[in-house]
Amino acid sequence: MCGIIGIVSNAPVNQLLFDGLTLLQHRGQDAAGILTCENDRLFLRKENGLVKDVFHTRHMRQLLGNMGIGHVRYPTAGCDSSAEAQPFYVNAPFGIALGHNGNLTNVDELREAMRVVDRRHINTNSDSEVLLNVFAHELAEVAGVTPTTADVFKAISGVHRRVKGAYAVIGLLAGQGIFAFRDPWGIRPVCYGQRKSKDGFTEYMIASESVAIEASDFELIRDLAPGEAIFITSDGKVSLQQCAENPKYTPCIFEYVYLARPDSIIDDVSVYRARMRMGEKLAAKIQREWQDHDIDVVIPIPDTSRTAALEIAFNLNIKYREGFVKNRYIARTFIMPGQEMRKRSVRQKLNAIDLEFRGKNVLLVDDSIVRGTTSGEIIRMAREAGARKVYMASAAPPVRYPNVYGIDMPAAKEFVAHEREVDEICKTIGADRLIYQDLSDLIESVRMGNPALKDFDCSCFTGEYVTGDVNRCYLDALASQRGDKNKKSESDNRSRDIVAVGLYNVQ
Repeated sequence: MCGIIGIVSNAPVNQLLFDGLTLLQHRGQDAAGILTCENDRLFLRKENGLVKDVFHTRHMRQLLGNMGIGHVRYPTAGCDSSAEAQPFYVNAPFGIALGHNGNLTNVDELREAMRVVDRRHINTNSDSEVLLNVFAHELAEVAGVTPTTADVFKAISGVHRRVKGAYAVIGLLAGQGIFAFRDPWGIRPVCYGQRKSKDGFTEYMIASESVAIEASDFELIRDLAPGEAIFITSDGKVSLQQCAENPKYTPCIFEYVYLARPDSIIDDVSVYRARMRMGEKLAAKIQREWQDHDIDVVIPIPDTSRTAALEIAFNLNIKYREGFVKNRYIARTFIMPGQEMRKRSVRQKLNAIDLEFRGKNVLLVDDSIVRGTTSGEIIRMAREAGARKVYMASAAPPVRYPNVYGIDMPAAKEFVAHEREVDEICKTIGADRLIYQDLSDLIESVRMGNPALKDFDCSCFTGEYVTGDVNRCYLDALASQRGDKNKKSESDNRSRDIVAVGLYNVQ
């Protein structure tokens, strides 16, 4: 899960890119980067940290140009060295920069092909750098002295033929324009919008989520379709083309459960409305299977579950209360590297309001339960605050399988639902009762917003991988590479002093 953004304007775009990345900060808190273009010169600033910490006034002043791209990083492939912050850059052919949201499932094969066949050097462990070099090679194969729009689309078609997995990509061709494309399954989101400047020039923005577009005073046009690409020249000419064979719409359903902001529209589905329907469906399940419940109050685990919790309380005619105060200066625990760090951060992140718990039977509502670390700690906090009984409801089904498409769910054994039934999970996290959303209800909650969406990537719930290339060997290797122990080792040994090479690095 990362955030990508790109802008073409007739005025400097540095501030717009900064503001857009801030709106996408929830998609990645590990690193941030902005690359801009003035004439044929590229200017880059990227580093580990939040957007507000990476970019200071001195950096912004040096990010020159009327077009540029940006990225916020959440690590799933590679380590968290600043060298792996994005965008990445290669100078041949033409000067190309690229940022990527997702995860490539055949990255080892591609990396070897880069070395043996394409004769390209990969400098990091990031699959995004591999993706950039695949695109660069494909463009070099088809383009003449100056790349045309048709050349860009041909190169993207070549990427689709070679690359497997999930990818939403934003890129920049020095002096030419910006491009974006989406994988043939539409797993990761990307959309674009426009607005008129005061002098009549039509400016364009491409972003992971519509909130970055609309909150920047652009008009949302639409999402890119699976396999579709867009190229916007530096003078504002827009071209779109389907570049994949046999594309299929299977967006990641976890975007609606947790990843996206509630004020975003993804594939014509309001994330907020989808979460409302998740709450309605879950309330109906409680009424159906637990008619004699003794719930006194519904309390959300902030922030993502608030919408569903409100609907549960309304439909059950039970009081809704805010029982936890959130420290907004603590990062999202779901995307923290390592179990120990996640566990330690829960109590720093949340504090219980005793009055809302004391002597009550409480239904805590969360968007999902993955490793169970957060849930167990929060249930203990509720009991310490005086709750008589603590029930837990999840707006998503049990997470039992790794997500290989860009979410940090690599090892099945790390999941609390791994090889456990609901009663066992309930006991493990310390709840008095546990209610999970049914998968069919979750799918229907999203599909009601756009009936044209027939299928979704639900692999973390079902173990069925839409790209068709994920097997047990792959999953075992992934678990070995990205388990919590390995993350801790990488964290202990990483280098934070590496400076990216190539172009005009803004320091």
